[in-house]
Amino acid sequence: MGKTLYLECESGISGDMVVGALLDLGANQERLLAALESLPMDGFSVQITRRAVSAIDVCDFDVVLDEGHQNHDHDMAYLYGGLDEAESHSHEHHHEHHGHGEGHHHHAHHEHGHGGGHHHEHRHLSDIERIINSGKLTPRARELAKRIFSILAEAESKAHGVGADEVHFHEAGAVDSIVDVVAAAVCLDDLDITHAIVGPLAEGHGRVRTQHGVLPVPVPAVVNIAASCGLVLAQRAMEGEFVTPTGAAIAAAIRTAEELPAAYVIRAVGTGSGKRAYKPVSTLRGMIIEPRGTTATESQPDAHTTTDAAPSRLWKLETEVDDCTGEALGHALERLFEVGVREAHYVPVFMKKSRPAYQVEVLCDESLLEAVERVLFEETTTIGVRRHRIERTTLSRREQTMETPLGPARVKLVTLPNGSERPYPEHDSIASLAKEKGVSYQEAFRTTLLIAEERDARS
Repeated sequence: MGKTLYLECESGISGDMVVGALLDLGANQERLLAALESLPMDGFSVQITRRAVSAIDVCDFDVVLDEGHQNHDHDMAYLYGGLDEAESHSHEHHHEHHGHGEGHHHHAHHEHGHGGGHHHEHRHLSDIERIINSGKLTPRARELAKRIFSILAEAESKAHGVGADEVHFHEAGAVDSIVDVVAAAVCLDDLDITHAIVGPLAEGHGRVRTQHGVLPVPVPAVVNIAASCGLVLAQRAMEGEFVTPTGAAIAAAIRTAEELPAAYVIRAVGTGSGKRAYKPVSTLRGMIIEPRGTTATESQPDAHTTTDAAPSRLWKLETEVDDCTGEALGHALERLFEVGVREAHYVPVFMKKSRPAYQVEVLCDESLLEAVERVLFEETTTIGVRRHRIERTTLSRREQTMETPLGPARVKLVTLPNGSERPYPEHDSIASLAKEKGVSYQEAFRTTLLIAEERDARS
């Protein structure tokens, strides 16, 4: 059912800071490097290191561009020096905080296939989507990466008065932005993050030099993302740009809530480092949390815990089909769950001319809308899909293994609003136990339920 991520953006947010925090939370480095190696794109290498920031050990994710692709993102003199002269350099603003960490390095390297010097080639959104589609990513990671870039392109298109498909990303900016976005999507998928609470994004003030000249902080792309996606900005007294467009787009794509629950348990903490020479150095802290009441209280909890942020916002997609085989519908359902939907099922209905048919209903996060519609159009006979935003409230729940006279069985414990717990024996565990002990399913179920209810009465 997924985990809940809280991003504490007291120092702003950027793509590399997000990836560093997710890696520090436990995202698999080998899977990440393999995914980045699979991208058909040259001119970069990746370094994952540890460094101390204010005496705190943090993770540093660094995209190092080859000589022909280098940018000035970490050059404070370039970014902020001599702004009164309103100099305009032809360098893309879509850069993240890059530099060189210390300690043990983990590399993923793509050779640069061009001559020396700075290039001024451009990539459009369609070019970037082709790169993402060609990489060896899970369906959920791929769709999330594309969703992030879609948000980014929409914001830039509004800023420049052109269509999203016409927005061009300067090669240097596109390379490190693609790496940061894909890396964030891969790590989020690896950690099975399905809910994200994003607090206010701390932003500086003043001006910053970009490819388009000297711009106010927050820059137009960040302003547009915040306005269209409802992100909360919190201005700080310091001068400088602390929220990058890529960081804002990631936050917008994954955010399902902006406020922490009244009480919660922290399961893991990770911190990612920024690269620009602000004082103090920017860091992003991420936490895997569970609302209060989802912690295991038994001496041997085996607490495989699942929670939903409540209330949460989802999308519901519906369509009816009267000429699709059961085999095709079954395959479509499998594809939908592979993409990462929350729920999908069929409901028998009668259509026009009294035709028996099925209504397909799907619940998913906004980042999966395009992927879900693609599955429905490709795998069923439908020619139209309805969709609307919904809100739902869910109860916190956890799974726990309990000892019964028949052997260990898994039980789901749901926390009710009054704080009490209601047990639900897990079907697969009960079926396996019944088969192993040679008893009926009902006997195994009742035995397990009795043990669970007795435990609840004692607690």
